[in-house]
Amino acid sequence: MKTKTYLFTLGLFIVQFSAMAQSKIKIACIGASITYGATIENREQNSYPAQLQKMLGDNYQVTNYGVSGTTLIKKGDSPYWNTNEYRSALAANPDVVIIDLGGNDSKLINRIHLDEYERDYHEFIHSFTRLPSHPRVVLLLAMPSFVKDTSGIWDPVIVKQVNPHIQQVAFEDKVEVIDMHSPFVDKEAITPDKIHPNKEGAAIMAQTIYENISQKKDPAFNIFQNIKTEYKVSSFYGYDCADFKLDGRDCKVVKPKWSAPGHPWIWRARFWGHEPQTDISLLQRGFHLVYCDVAELLGNDESIKYWNNFYNLLSKAGLGKKAVMEGMSRGAVYVFNWAAVNTGKVACVYVDNPLLNIPSWAEGFMKTPAEKNDMFDAFKKDYNLTTDEQIRKFTGSPADKVREIVKGKYPILVLCADEDEAVSPEENTLLFEKRIKALNGNITVIHKPGFKHHPHSLPNPKPITDFILKATGDFKTVKGKSHTLFNK
Repeated sequence: MKTKTYLFTLGLFIVQFSAMAQSKIKIACIGASITYGATIENREQNSYPAQLQKMLGDNYQVTNYGVSGTTLIKKGDSPYWNTNEYRSALAANPDVVIIDLGGNDSKLINRIHLDEYERDYHEFIHSFTRLPSHPRVVLLLAMPSFVKDTSGIWDPVIVKQVNPHIQQVAFEDKVEVIDMHSPFVDKEAITPDKIHPNKEGAAIMAQTIYENISQKKDPAFNIFQNIKTEYKVSSFYGYDCADFKLDGRDCKVVKPKWSAPGHPWIWRARFWGHEPQTDISLLQRGFHLVYCDVAELLGNDESIKYWNNFYNLLSKAGLGKKAVMEGMSRGAVYVFNWAAVNTGKVACVYVDNPLLNIPSWAEGFMKTPAEKNDMFDAFKKDYNLTTDEQIRKFTGSPADKVREIVKGKYPILVLCADEDEAVSPEENTLLFEKRIKALNGNITVIHKPGFKHHPHSLPNPKPITDFILKATGDFKTVKGKSHTLFNK
């Protein structure tokens, strides 16, 4: 009798355990040596898939299918297609597939086949999406390589060929893509052999993917369906971008692969696509990216009218009430002049080597009247200024509108190149900062010692992204970790 009871209990346990295993969300991590965890001590516990498993918890089953040295290209020196791990991943019928293949394809021996990379990647993705589970597919951009041997895994090839191919595939197949290049571009110290991240680097990978998987989403929202005007779709680094006209001005709306709740967005003021790493970082977190070209109106009343109309269109289309404003160089004038009269519509402001005091900038051109400058001429026309005295007394700069700006109570981030030769830090950022702080405004300045006006942004945009996420949402802590993650 006891034997029968024991067998019944054992059988019930097996059935329950099997049901629990089947109910888990299965994640297949496909890749080469970085996925495998090469060079990481105790890789079974410290590779990125293993750390991802710890972060996600018992409701997930993360399996490491990494095979060192493998390529995405079928004609590569060691194609992933030929591995047992590839066949096992297909047989597992996963719910989520994370693919990190591309670094080895940049080797000299494989570069001759890079023209077949996209074709092979499409087929690779389809081999998973045709499975009964119809898994969610996430592509990872190849990480940077710090090696100097041009015959090996060579970063210029990754940047100029491999990653653009991955982004194009993501655009055409409408699958997700996560930038793993920017987060590591300043992390040579945690890639001991200049290719493979250590345990800390694997944690950054796991954290980034965890954020993508665990974040709440509104996948049903599609802003394109709500734009009541004709548009054309192009690719913005793998994301769908709607191009259209409003009031005769060129406009763009880039939609994420899925929207975060509340439909957050970042508004690029000028220089579309220049140093886009912050924009891409937010897109992969469910933000929208928008642009309305009002060049070169320099924040005058006409530009504000165009932007008000653009804001109204986006609001009716379903984007959140408050925008993240982004302005590089003279884009800061557009941002703050609009924000000064739309205080309740701004979540935060990020400006970069910003022009904030126009008379200071204009003084150089007044001293050399024989040298023609299109922007200076446009400024005079925009504000109907005809004399040097009118220019010197001009009070339409952001530095003159700090009282209105502070009323918005939104946080401000300024990146300031301390050796900026085009826009004086002392007469722009530092003056603006002093005036904002005098009115108890919320401003943070990140200094870039030794840098000139270019390049803008940061190679790794994490400080900028973190600032924006804190201003628009909140962070949650990974169990047992000090890492903080955005969660709407």
